[in-house]
Amino acid sequence: MLIGVSALAVIDTPSPGRELDPTRLGDHLDRLYRAAVGLCGSHADAEDLVQETFVAVLRRPRLLRSDDDIGYLLRVLRNTFYSRYRAESRRPRIADLGEHEELPEPRPGVAPEAMVASREVLAAVAALPEPYREAVAAVDLAGLSYREAARALDTREGTIMSRLHRGRSQVAKSLGYTS
Repeated sequence: MLIGVSALAVIDTPSPGRELDPTRLGDHLDRLYRAAVGLCGSHADAEDLVQETFVAVLRRPRLLRSDDDIGYLLRVLRNTFYSRYRAESRRPRIADLGEHEELPEPRPGVAPEAMVASREVLAAVAALPEPYREAVAAVDLAGLSYREAARALDTREGTIMSRLHRGRSQVAKSLGYTS
């Protein structure tokens, strides 16, 4: 039996997906910020990166193939980070003002020791090689599942697990928890 051309078009046409709801972007702010801190190693740079990510996403309507908003947003965050990194690497640096940065105001109820430990961990994550840093930022900081992280980073779940294990081991070693 022959199938008509119009019937084949319906069978072969992938679903167009759904549009990303801009009003729901705030729901993902905390997870994206944690991932951005892991990528950048600085709270100020992470805030800028999340803002740039939202600006890029809001420029035009975005069609998603699945219900995975956070995975899509994490990919945009990562691409924005590397675009900015490439642009900054082309500009000459006149002076490093790292020692002159203002410290954020301490949050009430947070012990100074915990803040120092948190900064040390984030600095260790930021110092990881790129694939390990991305996996740790996606899973441990943004809270993605292995499947979501694999989709966001365009790799396999097994690769995420391996990179996560190696990244965590390097962080622990740099903090002096293992030998």
